[in-house]
Amino acid sequence: MIPQDSFIIVTKIDPVQLDKLRSLLKTMTFANRTGMADPDNPLVRFRDFDEIHFARFVVLADNTLNDRADYPQLPSREPFYLCFMVDCDGSADELLARMAQRPDGLRTIFGHCEEFGQTTDLLGWLRARRVKPAASYVNWVGRSVGQVREEARLHDLLRAALSGIEESEPQKILVRLRQSIMLPEPLKPAPPTPLSWRIRNLAHLLLPFVVALVCLALFPIITIVLLGIGSVLFAVALRRQEQTDKFVKQLYDADWVAELRKSEDHDVTNQYTAMGSIKPAWFRLRTEKAILYGINWVARHIFTRGSLARIGTIHFAHWVFLDQGRRAFFCSNYDGGHEAYMDDFINKAGFGLNLSFSSGIGYPTTNWLLARGAWLEQEFKHFQRRHQIPTDVWYKAYPGLTAHDLARNSRIRNGFEKAAMSYDEIRRWLAEI
Repeated sequence: MIPQDSFIIVTKIDPVQLDKLRSLLKTMTFANRTGMADPDNPLVRFRDFDEIHFARFVVLADNTLNDRADYPQLPSREPFYLCFMVDCDGSADELLARMAQRPDGLRTIFGHCEEFGQTTDLLGWLRARRVKPAASYVNWVGRSVGQVREEARLHDLLRAALSGIEESEPQKILVRLRQSIMLPEPLKPAPPTPLSWRIRNLAHLLLPFVVALVCLALFPIITIVLLGIGSVLFAVALRRQEQTDKFVKQLYDADWVAELRKSEDHDVTNQYTAMGSIKPAWFRLRTEKAILYGINWVARHIFTRGSLARIGTIHFAHWVFLDQGRRAFFCSNYDGGHEAYMDDFINKAGFGLNLSFSSGIGYPTTNWLLARGAWLEQEFKHFQRRHQIPTDVWYKAYPGLTAHDLARNSRIRNGFEKAAMSYDEIRRWLAEI
């Protein structure tokens, strides 16, 4: 299995260069599809890197700083950042090093940023600005770009061959299909999972349990007492915060939404980027960090096979803190339209939205952290549209394929390679084609 990885570069933009940078980024996209990356664009030829699933360049320009009016302890201005994010197979650091070996385009792009000069060591500079996401999600850990493309090709061949078969008995259809398929090259088996990744993943899995067991074994009474007191204090602080949070009305801006829609629905999959400020209370930031640690843990060890809390349309997602925790941004790649994406979340995982984003200024009021919030549907939808920002350049390695398609194609491949199937298994397999 090839595990997935990502890198996220976040760097300050020279304010004088902001408009020039945006104009430059537009040259990386198709003229008639706002924000959609041309894989062969002259600055970063994404097509040349077979391990990239998704990539994006996005100017992190916060539209909601005015919402800080009731929080004078927060600065009224913040820097503009450029984010370069890639989801890939294998080591992201090795991919970054390979991309830096083609420096011209990246130098042109990052030349609009602060602390970057003509003689700057590009790779070292990029690595120094690589940030670690607080939480990440991968739809199917181990499914590589190469596998996706192989299985899509196999599905296309089987579908074309099936239409020419006149047999009606499933077993005979299966035999005919296997005889008629001429693959350009054999399907590649999954390579062994790197031992180092297995060890790191196991350590990450066990860490919270080991810490808990050690505390309970060495200091059982103190641990239990502290947990009890901590839980009570947390509940009191949470309730107090929820009842005293300042109300920041999130107005619906039709012009802004129209601008966002220009970069949507150019493919079966869409991009999403949103950012905003975190309520300036010690309790809020620590709670947010603890929640995202939990989300990252379950995403890495439990939701690794096609769905995140019953939502199967997300390919990759990341939560990232900015400015020492004063702000954060969220990026995802999801299937279907924006409204359906939001409805899916509200209906299936509204509590997850509350957990993830209720520390943000302007988020609809929650009740004991889990209730209300996102279920105040219109308030939530206005909040998220208000915080969404355009993704300047967005690349997807397998256009036209949803997460559902990828899973179906894998099942088709499994059936194709299976030595023997029952009558019912063949019927179900044929129905998938």
